[in-house]
Amino acid sequence: MLKKLFKGLLSALFITSLLGTAAVNAQTDRSVYLEQAIEILESVPLFDGHNDVPWQYRNRVDYKFSELDFYDTTHLDNPMHTDIPRLREGRVGAQWWSVYVSANIPENEAVKQTMEQIDFVHQLVEKYPDHFELALTADDVERIFEDGKIASLIGMEGGHSIANSLAVLRMFHELGARYMTITHSRTLDWADAAGDNPRHDGLTEFGEEVIREMNRLGMLVDLSHVAPATMRDAIRVSEAPVMFSHSNALALTDHPRNVPDDVLEMTAENGGVVMVTFVETFTSEERRQFFAERAAYQRKVEYLNPGRTEVITQKMAEWDAENEAPKSTLEQVADHIDHIRDLIGVDYIGIGGDYDGIPTLPLGLEDVSTYPDLFAELLKRGYSEEDLRKIAGLNMLRVMRGAEEVSERLRGEREPSEVIISDFD
Repeated sequence: MLKKLFKGLLSALFITSLLGTAAVNAQTDRSVYLEQAIEILESVPLFDGHNDVPWQYRNRVDYKFSELDFYDTTHLDNPMHTDIPRLREGRVGAQWWSVYVSANIPENEAVKQTMEQIDFVHQLVEKYPDHFELALTADDVERIFEDGKIASLIGMEGGHSIANSLAVLRMFHELGARYMTITHSRTLDWADAAGDNPRHDGLTEFGEEVIREMNRLGMLVDLSHVAPATMRDAIRVSEAPVMFSHSNALALTDHPRNVPDDVLEMTAENGGVVMVTFVETFTSEERRQFFAERAAYQRKVEYLNPGRTEVITQKMAEWDAENEAPKSTLEQVADHIDHIRDLIGVDYIGIGGDYDGIPTLPLGLEDVSTYPDLFAELLKRGYSEEDLRKIAGLNMLRVMRGAEEVSERLRGEREPSEVIISDFD
């Protein structure tokens, strides 16, 4: 009996040892590819589709560089995800800076605030000329990258910023905006947004005219944040490749901000790009379900305790102490990339982190320095070096050049649109 017990203990120790070694190897395997990933990212400009540093500077210091040096944002009480040393460490070569303003303010005020956000990007590249340069074209991006700087591009986040005016759209293009997310969190007079009540079943006639004018200008149509019907309408109307600046695959995480499989297939037919994001509830279905359960419990507590703020606060604190939120992971981000590749191919994938626009990030992707780790994970999964060059930058460069070619043709065929929204009333 003792002999059998001893043999069982030895067997258990051996299995435990093997499992421990496997766990170590799982981490080691990715680190083995890190140097190769860095070499790839030094050969092609790594595009990030969405970063909210302009919004952070607005909220924290009213855009004053004198009060927040972009060489170090780690020392803050609430550290930012982005600064110059970590962008360099992450091998970012082309950054789409989001010029976001709230969708819930009056639209005329949104125009002013968006101009202030654009001004910040211009000031950023002037303040740090050794590191940044404004890019307006794909050729600009490649030239700036070859010069050892980070190409800085401007992306507007939400059609509320044009206040129903194609003239305003044109002027934002003149100021350097090269993509516009069609909606943010609110359905507009001309387009349905994800997560808000639909009113138009996609785009209205004026909304379609916005897409056509963006094509003529050479401004990329960004379909993150829009309802699926709006995605389908915009891809149908657009003559140029479209983009999703920061969205994941709906098939893996059933969040309304993610992209359905049929739209992924339409995006491939259109020649566009889906820039996979690091937003935790877009990445992990488990985390999304957890917060749904938390919200349901809070509604119950509030219903049972109307006006009893202290009781509600205490009960929610107790719930939080007893229920730990699951974290999303770098590996789950890679799973979304896998899904899109398996469905439509590697030619239509990019990266759109949403750094400094979200409060928490997946394990392994805590700030902008971690991009090489994600690419090392993809190498570990069998992606080729050419696959990774496409995901990092070649796909986005192709999309930009496609939009530029369409713009050049359309400018020879059409005058600027004179349509106004009231034409469709």
